[in-house]
Amino acid sequence: MTYADVVIVGAGAAGLSLAYRLCAPDGRVPLSVLLVDAPPGPLRPPPRTWCFWEEPDGEFDAALSASWQRLRVRAADGSPTVAVPSPLRYKMLRSDAFTALVESRLATAVGFGRVELTVRAVRDAAGGGGEVVGEDARGRRTVVRGRYVFDSRPPQQLPAARTTLLQHFTGWFVHTERPVFDPDTADLMDFRTPQPRHGLSFAYVLPLDARTALVEYTEFSRDALEPAAYERALDHHLGEVLGASPYRVSATEHGVIPMTDGRFPPRVGRSVFRIGTAGGATRPSTGYTFSAVQRQSRSLAAALRAGEPPRTPSPYRARSLAMDAVMLRALDAGRVDGAAFFTGLFRSVPPARLLRFLDGSAPLREELLVGLRTPVVPMLRTVAELPFRARRPAPDPPVSSIPLPLPNPHPSDEE
Repeated sequence: MTYADVVIVGAGAAGLSLAYRLCAPDGRVPLSVLLVDAPPGPLRPPPRTWCFWEEPDGEFDAALSASWQRLRVRAADGSPTVAVPSPLRYKMLRSDAFTALVESRLATAVGFGRVELTVRAVRDAAGGGGEVVGEDARGRRTVVRGRYVFDSRPPQQLPAARTTLLQHFTGWFVHTERPVFDPDTADLMDFRTPQPRHGLSFAYVLPLDARTALVEYTEFSRDALEPAAYERALDHHLGEVLGASPYRVSATEHGVIPMTDGRFPPRVGRSVFRIGTAGGATRPSTGYTFSAVQRQSRSLAAALRAGEPPRTPSPYRARSLAMDAVMLRALDAGRVDGAAFFTGLFRSVPPARLLRFLDGSAPLREELLVGLRTPVVPMLRTVAELPFRARRPAPDPPVSSIPLPLPNPHPSDEE
């Protein structure tokens, strides 16, 4: 049996972020940290892309793939709204670059260890602390114990909720034969896509240069699609809307993110905590997670390194979550047109204020000002309805990320 002060389960964004901060060189209380990673195979998350906004000179800037000062939203008729949310920048971080940056610190950290296990249980241990029970590469039962255990694995079951939607998407990294993309502008939402009966859809374009970009098709709706449906939507948007054919697909991403007003408890035992999406770090109204993961890991690490019990407040204020619950219900009930809703916000709200609102970091005055820019009557009707809606069990749990080996429908002459 192995023991550490802190045991972290999972080496995704949440697990690595907490390890990174716990192993910083200036901690007042020396801690031993053990990271329990899944063995190579399907339990490990595939490479993925995280995006967030913050001011320049952030702690992960050296690992960024790109960042943009200009953001654009296109309405269903193609009319653009361009925003410059100075001093904020929209940043793109690939998981492999983030992992390399974090592991450069962990490699020299005193008291840090790592073990590969197929985890079967995470629970409080008899006699105090927490324990992780799993199997090593040879199938031998292994127990790891710690004073505190932080579990970053995706939730196996979503909590009961009044509204549960999914943000599901497939993205292609594409290279075109001729210049198509504006490398100075990120398209957050392009609503020139067929809209589902419930929710909304949009394309998302992050250009790395004039010929290379990550292009995603995204829906907010009750159910995910078959893989071929994402392929058709992406091929249509690239070819018919952007005029990017012929193009070459170099990599793919697929994800399903819960958008729910269900409550994710950050503490599930005396000494066992959940972090990341399972600990409430995903913003219900947008699906953004990375910035909240950083707030969550800073708070936990600061307490632990000061010799104090872990602090487990939600990464979002209660009023932000209440506003999200209203928006999700109004969107699911069809009371608001999703494309018009988000386009209207970007047209009428100062961009830095809107991004702070979407991130859950806006002060009360700014949240109220943004709220006044939403469709007031449908929102008030939803506010009146919500207290009488029961929280119902969620459907089958989504898979947080599934790699799809998609073919290249439009190979270029370079291949």
